[in-house]
Amino acid sequence: MIGPGTHAMVPPTLAVVASIGDLPEGRAWLDSLPALLGELREAWSLRLGAPWTGGTCSWVAPAELPDGRPAVLKISWPHREMLGEADALRLWHGHGAAELYAHDRSRHALLLERAEPGTTLADAALPAEERLTVAAGLLRRLWAAPVPDPALFERVGDVTADWADLVEERMARLRPGFDPGLVAHGARLLRELPRTASRQVVVHGDINPGNILAARREPWLVIDAKPMYGDPGYDPWPLLEQVDDPFAYADPVAVLRRRVALVGAVLGEDPARLAAWAAARRVEAAVWWVSRGNPPDDHAIAQAAAFATVAGL
Repeated sequence: MIGPGTHAMVPPTLAVVASIGDLPEGRAWLDSLPALLGELREAWSLRLGAPWTGGTCSWVAPAELPDGRPAVLKISWPHREMLGEADALRLWHGHGAAELYAHDRSRHALLLERAEPGTTLADAALPAEERLTVAAGLLRRLWAAPVPDPALFERVGDVTADWADLVEERMARLRPGFDPGLVAHGARLLRELPRTASRQVVVHGDINPGNILAARREPWLVIDAKPMYGDPGYDPWPLLEQVDDPFAYADPVAVLRRRVALVGAVLGEDPARLAAWAAARRVEAAVWWVSRGNPPDDHAIAQAAAFATVAGL
C-alpha cells in the first residue's frame, strides 16, 4: 500500500515520545517503531494517515483497509496496563466498545474500528448529567458481558494492593506534606475495597470522558481499555471527576453527592462505595504525581478529601 515513509511517522512531537523517551526501554521501543509500522502495514495491507498526537503509551493513527473501510492502527508500548485490551475487546464484541478487527500479539498491535465523527464525550455539547448517564450506561453494558475465563485479566485487588504498597513507600520517602491520615486511609481502601465487592466484572480501567467517542454504528463507543477483573466500583472515578469539573463549583461536595447518586443509580452500585473508590484512587494518583518529580498538588488531596466526605469516611 502507498503511504508516508515509516520514519516520518514517529515525529518527536508525539506525546508518547515525551512520555517514555527518557526510559531506556521506552527509547528502545520508539527506535523499533518504524520497522514495526512497515511490517504491520505490509501484513494488513493498510494505508496509514499521520499519527494522532495524544497517546502517552501507544502509537495510534487512522488507517484504511484494502476494502476502503476506515480503521485505527494502535501499537502499544509493552506495559502492565495494556496486556488485556485485545481480550476485553473480544469479550465486548462491539457492544458499547470499538470492534477489534485484528490483533498481532507479538507486536502489541491492534487494528480497530474507527469511531466517526469521533467527538469525545468530554467535548460533547450536553449537560453534565446527560454525559454521566451516557457513560454509566456504556459501563453497565461492558460489565454485563459474560466472562468465560477471568484468568485472562489481572485482578483489580492485586493491582490496587501493589498501589497501596507504593503509596505508603512514596509517602515515607518523599514526604509531600499531604494529610497523613487521609493518605493512610486511601491506602487501606485500595486493599480493602476489592475484598468486599458483591460481584466481579471486567472493568474498563480508564473510562474517562476522552475515551468515549461519538460513532455511527452506535451513538457512543468506548476505546483505550486497561482491563482488569474485579470490583466494578473501581471504574467510575474518572467520570465523576472529569465530566464538567465538579471542583470548579462553590460547593463541590454537593455536586459530587448528586453525581455519585446518579451514576450509582444507573449502574446499580452503592454511591458511597463509588465515592470511596474515587477517594482512594485520587490519593494514589496524587502520590504518584509527586513520585514523577512534580511538586505536591494540594488541590488533588482536597479532591480526595471531598470524595471521602461524600463516602461518609
